[in-house]
Amino acid sequence: MHIAFNGWFWDQPNTGSGQYLRRLLHALRRVAPDLQMTLVLPPGLTSADDLPADVSLITTTGSRGNLGKVRFEQQTFPQMAGRCGADIAHVPYWGTPLSSPIPLITSILDVIPLVMPEYSPGWRGRLYTSLVSAAGRGSAHVITISDAAKADIVQYLKIPAEKITTTYLAADEQYNPRMGAEHDPDVRAKYNLPDRYVLYLGGFDVRKRVDQLLLAFTYVIEAEGGEVPLVIAGREPQWGSPMFPDLKKYIAELGIGEWVQWLGYVDEADKPAIYRMADVFAFPTVYEGFCLPVLEAMACGTPVVANEIPVLEEVTGDGAFLTTKGDARKMAGAIIALLEQEPLRETQITRGLSQATRYSWRKTARETLAVYEQVLKA
Repeated sequence: MHIAFNGWFWDQPNTGSGQYLRRLLHALRRVAPDLQMTLVLPPGLTSADDLPADVSLITTTGSRGNLGKVRFEQQTFPQMAGRCGADIAHVPYWGTPLSSPIPLITSILDVIPLVMPEYSPGWRGRLYTSLVSAAGRGSAHVITISDAAKADIVQYLKIPAEKITTTYLAADEQYNPRMGAEHDPDVRAKYNLPDRYVLYLGGFDVRKRVDQLLLAFTYVIEAEGGEVPLVIAGREPQWGSPMFPDLKKYIAELGIGEWVQWLGYVDEADKPAIYRMADVFAFPTVYEGFCLPVLEAMACGTPVVANEIPVLEEVTGDGAFLTTKGDARKMAGAIIALLEQEPLRETQITRGLSQATRYSWRKTARETLAVYEQVLKA
């Protein structure tokens, strides 16, 4: 069996699509050593770092702008997938071509632009969303990463449920309570981390609702006397747009600046330690396809507080402390309880660790292989 992969996001490993593509190929190589794989690189890339063994590369020409991306998705990738003799073309993100010379599988990780239209602003954004929506319906099969995402795909794209398979994501093995913990003091010193802290690590777009966490933290400060600061990690955007509200201005308005520490971008290798040393991981998102940071924190043995949304109820089970969506007071209460009540804290750590063990990239790869085989037999 020979699979050709759209490699547009290979050089963007910090994006969800880039992480998914890299981890999937590595896991497929481990569980199916004889599987033939070809990665079709986007224009401008002539090599691929961190490539699994025996994966063939195809380089392409063109631009990396918006129009270049559409051309790569709609023309270049399906043509190259057909020419290299692949049995299946796999697009590991929502960028499906309208036609393909070979059977097509699309991984639709979420349908954010349809659920939240502000994520496809302007006529170009709406046109692209319409294009990939129409194209997605033509896939031989769709893979997604949670049953909550599957339900949205059925609702918004009108793809029959029987044509969609859920294959969960997983935390990498380095997200662990003990593995690598001997380096934690070095990471603490590198980022000047306090002895105790509540952590947010992620993006800052509007659906992440970091403003809810900031408001919640005003109540945490009242209860804890400012002894446990809030540490915020993630690459900062250009603040002050509808997509990225000015959180630093909001912090000033709340008067909590002295209790908030910004780390900015953190190296991937340092993330397990940053999770592991936190007293609580708070993630107030209101929409996700899967929510990998929550699973990573649980796998590190850090108790999690998050909003009660369908995907997190599904993924975390009883392993996270979920509170009413948008309710800052209840989120604060959960954080305070985990900071102050040791039996509750230990219970949530144990539950989180147990839940995290249910997911593995080997399982994801095996279930993806089963989809390939199903499509070839159809």
